[in-house]
Amino acid sequence: MKFWKTFDIEVIKFKEGRHEIDFEIEDKFFQSFEDNELLKKGKLTVRVIMEKGANVIELTFLIKGTVELTCDRSLEIFDHDLNFTEKMIYKYGSEEQEIDENVYMITRDTPSINVAQLIYEFILLALPAKKIHPDYKNELDDEDDFDTEGGFIFLDQETEESEDSNEEEEPKPVDPRWEQLLKLKNKEQS
Repeated sequence: MKFWKTFDIEVIKFKEGRHEIDFEIEDKFFQSFEDNELLKKGKLTVRVIMEKGANVIELTFLIKGTVELTCDRSLEIFDHDLNFTEKMIYKYGSEEQEIDENVYMITRDTPSINVAQLIYEFILLALPAKKIHPDYKNELDDEDDFDTEGGFIFLDQETEESEDSNEEEEPKPVDPRWEQLLKLKNKEQS
């Protein structure tokens, strides 16, 4: 219980303005989450930049460091670098409730905000979907024609048709059973 207190930001003590709070994340942090099977080790620094206003508190999390992952392909353990930013907004209201995933309502007499769960969730969301050891990353890239992680292919039907029309096409033979239906269809369109 005392461990979790180290991740409290005592917002009631801070005056309006900008404040910076630093946290060190180590193995004990990940091991304290019971449902955690994905992460057991890591060393990260978290700088929380708090902008406290009259009606809102905005927290910006700057998270940087490494976590230990297991390769999906070889089951080898490797260190994965993380360096990302997340935001959370706390608005003052009549009761404590979550408004959406990045906005939470707190009362004016809320003494502190514990950010341990937030930091944990931000780290989990920053992990890659495919956990591939750096030694095998090049092999994976050779297998793929393009980077499928976050990659999109946009096919424009008009572009395909115009490219196809430039080439000479041989008429495809029509199944005789469908030939009569095609004639009727063409007759209706005329």
